Amino acid sequence: MTTVNAQSFVSIRRDLHRIPEPGFAEFKTQKYLLDYLATLPQERMEHKTWRTGILVLVKGTNPTKRIGYRADMDGLPITEDTSYDFKSEHPGYMHACGHDMHMAIGLGVLTHFVHHPVRDDLVFIFQPAEEGPGGAQPMLESEEFAAWRPDCIFALHIAPEHPVGSVALKPGILFANTSELFIDLHGKGGHAAFPHTANDMVVAAAHLATQLQSIVARNIDPLDSAVVTVGKIEGGTKQNIIAEHARLEGTIRTLSMESMHKVKSRIEALVHGIEAGFECQGAIDYGANYCQVYNNEDITRDFMNWVRESGTAELIECPTAMTGEDFGYFLEQIPGFLFWLGVSTPYGLHHARIEPSEDAIEVAIRVLSGYLTKTASA
Repeated sequence: MTTVNAQSFVSIRRDLHRIPEPGFAEFKTQKYLLDYLATLPQERMEHKTWRTGILVLVKGTNPTKRIGYRADMDGLPITEDTSYDFKSEHPGYMHACGHDMHMAIGLGVLTHFVHHPVRDDLVFIFQPAEEGPGGAQPMLESEEFAAWRPDCIFALHIAPEHPVGSVALKPGILFANTSELFIDLHGKGGHAAFPHTANDMVVAAAHLATQLQSIVARNIDPLDSAVVTVGKIEGGTKQNIIAEHARLEGTIRTLSMESMHKVKSRIEALVHGIEAGFECQGAIDYGANYCQVYNNEDITRDFMNWVRESGTAELIECPTAMTGEDFGYFLEQIPGFLFWLGVSTPYGLHHARIEPSEDAIEVAIRVLSGYLTKTASA
């Protein structure tokens, strides 16, 4: 059991909630974390920075392996609409995906082990740019990470739909492969009264948005799962001007790389068709691509059994989600798992009104401190 005061990490979460920042621009966040680390006993602790991220080594008493825990740091470009008296101080940005809680929990667990060291080394990884452009992959390739590379690694993500006091996960695929999608269409603008002299990219974009929805319905095995969502369309400048440019922005989610390749192949074919049909030029950018989150079968079962036996939380064996997470890149190279942490809120992830229950912070610190004590002493 942990001996840290969970309420102090609730206060830390609120401080972090006030300063959400974009990926690779988490300067205030990094400074806040470093200032906190400076207040801890330094005898068994070392830290180093990587870009706007931080790696912290808590030395074991007689290490035989190294165990990692990852917390993400960045916020989202969302204008907050919560009832909090500690709202975001950065206009247009919000911690709407729980990274403020992830960091506070990480500091809580780290603090416990600074005061109560275990046999094996622990590495706490505060990773920038999870929401984009993707911090996990370049961090994995860095010299800083290589020096303290863990033998196994864990992470969590808040889950609005699960109750406080619960953790939810499953062995195997937990989160999907994901890709951003940006499509630009360029044609010939003109006066609205003379449509025959122009190539209307608003009409072309409307046709393409509809056609994209046929990919999952008609090109993907119905026993597989995939999502193609267009979340934003921009085109035109004025109601009586035919648009010469339109842009579609969306996301792709699949449970297999084979389906991801198939979806992208069909998108490219449909864009070529739009080019021919509307006499325009198209350009596709897939932006940030994240691989699936695949929980190691043996390690995940060990954690699930420990939760059941210890009674530290309610265990929920959940289905696969089409959510994306760049922690998948860590799990691609290092065995481990990610679990959902129940936070009991009616608003979903990335919602301007999400208010996760702060009671979950104590639950997570208790669960992680207990399991890491067991794992680092085995």
